[in-house]
Amino acid sequence: MAMISPRFPIFRPKFARRAGTLAGVSGFQVQFASNHIFTPGDTLNALVAMNPAALVTNIADLEKGGILIVNSEAFKPKDLKLARLETNPLEDGMVADYRLIEVKLDTLNRAAVKDIEGLSSKLQDRCKNFFALGLIYWLFGRDLDATLRFVHAKFGSKPEIEAANERSLRAGWYYGETTEAFVHNYQVEPAKLTPGTYRNIMGNQALTWGLIAAARLSGKELYCGSYPITPASSILEELSSLKHFGVKTVQAEDEIAAMCSTIGAAFAGSMAVTSSSGPGIALKGEAMGLGMILELPMIVINIQRGGPSTGLPTKTEQSDLLQAMFGRNGESPLPIIATRSPSDCFEVALEAWRIATRFMTPVISAVRRLHRERVRTVAPAERRRPGSNTGPAPRPAGRG
Repeated sequence: MAMISPRFPIFRPKFARRAGTLAGVSGFQVQFASNHIFTPGDTLNALVAMNPAALVTNIADLEKGGILIVNSEAFKPKDLKLARLETNPLEDGMVADYRLIEVKLDTLNRAAVKDIEGLSSKLQDRCKNFFALGLIYWLFGRDLDATLRFVHAKFGSKPEIEAANERSLRAGWYYGETTEAFVHNYQVEPAKLTPGTYRNIMGNQALTWGLIAAARLSGKELYCGSYPITPASSILEELSSLKHFGVKTVQAEDEIAAMCSTIGAAFAGSMAVTSSSGPGIALKGEAMGLGMILELPMIVINIQRGGPSTGLPTKTEQSDLLQAMFGRNGESPLPIIATRSPSDCFEVALEAWRIATRFMTPVISAVRRLHRERVRTVAPAERRRPGSNTGPAPRPAGRG
């Protein structure tokens, strides 16, 4: 059953990993429909809260009258204390405006997987996400087959894990089918899509593929020198896994070293790339000016994150335009290209290299974290031959 469904992960900060705390809340937001949609959405129609912290963190996004499914067994005094709550939100009127469905997720999930050999109680509890997912699948009339194929592909080498996840998923679906807690469920019609092979892609993945395509089209070796920083680190990670395409990567000791190594690679004739976020771009500023005055083609990728100074690694924002335009000393203007969607990141990489090699200058590619981390389904029409709609292929850099 074909659907249009942008997805967006919501990560918790890496310095606060304790589950159940307000700072430790993470999640995944999905919007699906039978017509074309362009964002993960703002207001939620349904919310699944695994604990009090998840509830109070996300309840403001749920529309009035929306469906609120909670794991009722996670609202014990110790859980309320972790979420800094003095009263139980299920009882104090906080959820009065929503259609509350209390589910004993822990008990039901453990019952579904209890007889699987080799599965510890800790691993059993990890499967409850699949139980909740199965319940949501029933609620919105979704088929389980695609997720079951995913489970087999990911956990096929661990039969007990595969079996547990499959059982939890099916148990959640069967619970929705048999319980009387829901007044009704919903059916979303299939989308009318052009026949073909579709794939899911994230912005940073599309960006790295675009960089490799640009390097191949221009006959250059691709070099990426970067310092790890959220949310740009996955570019370096992805490129490091693609060395069979002639990619060279260096994890530098700091942002200045990363930028200077990129200048060196450009001077040596490679397709030179560095990636960072707002704080790192600030540190790269002096060396970016050097690349400009030396007329060296290179790409500087800025995966923008929220806030000034070190910023907010897990929050999205698109506030670095003035920094990209004027954040260097002296007269050092640079071209800037911004992305409009996750799949557009591929074309932006190609276009940035065209401009860099045509005008012999560093080019800044500004990417929103929303585009970097959002998962998008790419249609066959969007999977064009690289460069087929944006002019000639990049020419090799040189001064001849």
